[in-house]
Amino acid sequence: MPGSPFAQYYAIVVAKWRTESTRLPVSFPRGDYGAPVAAGAVLLGPANARNAGQAAGLPVGRARRPREYENGIMDRVRIDKWLWAARFFKTRSLAARACELGRIASNGQPAKPAREVRAGDLLQVRNASGDYQLEVLLLSETRGPAPLAQTFYRETEASRELPLKLAEERKAMPHFEAMREGRPSKRDRRQLGRLRGRV
Repeated sequence: MPGSPFAQYYAIVVAKWRTESTRLPVSFPRGDYGAPVAAGAVLLGPANARNAGQAAGLPVGRARRPREYENGIMDRVRIDKWLWAARFFKTRSLAARACELGRIASNGQPAKPAREVRAGDLLQVRNASGDYQLEVLLLSETRGPAPLAQTFYRETEASRELPLKLAEERKAMPHFEAMREGRPSKRDRRQLGRLRGRV
C-alpha cells in the first residue's frame, strides 16, 4: 500500500539510512504489513525497526495486529458478528438483540453480544426460521454469500431431525374444512366433539 502512512514512514527511514550511510537494523517484508522491501535492507523484526526509527529522530507508533488474530489467523470473534456473517440474522443489531433476549447460547450458557466465539464451540440459535444446534467450524466477521456462510458451521443431527419431526406432526394432524360463517351445524358440532375427545 504505497499511499499508507506506514509506507510513507518506511520510505523516510530508508531514505535517512541511505543518506547517512548508517545500517538500518530491520525493515518489514512485503505481505506482513503491506510495505515493500528496500534493496539491501536487513530483515529482523518489528522491535528493531521501531528502534531504528527512534534513532533517526522520527515519531514512532506501535504497530499491532488486532487482538483477535494469533499468528495471522483469526482465533476468536464476537458472537453477534459471527451470527451475522453466518447469515442467521439480517443485521448485526438483530443478532445482538437476540443475544440480549436469551435466544443464543454458547456451550450451554446464555451469550451476550460481546461473547467471543472460537472454533469448536457449540451454539444454540433461535431465530424466525427455527431452532438450531451448531458446531462452529470457521470464524469470520464479514458477511458473504449463503454457500460460503454454510461452511462456517455444522448442524448437529438432532437439529437436522427436528424440522422433519415437526413437519410429520403437522401432516398427521386432522385437516378440517374451513368453518362456515354463522353457527356450526350438527355435523360441525360432532366433528368438534370428536376433536375435543367428548364423543
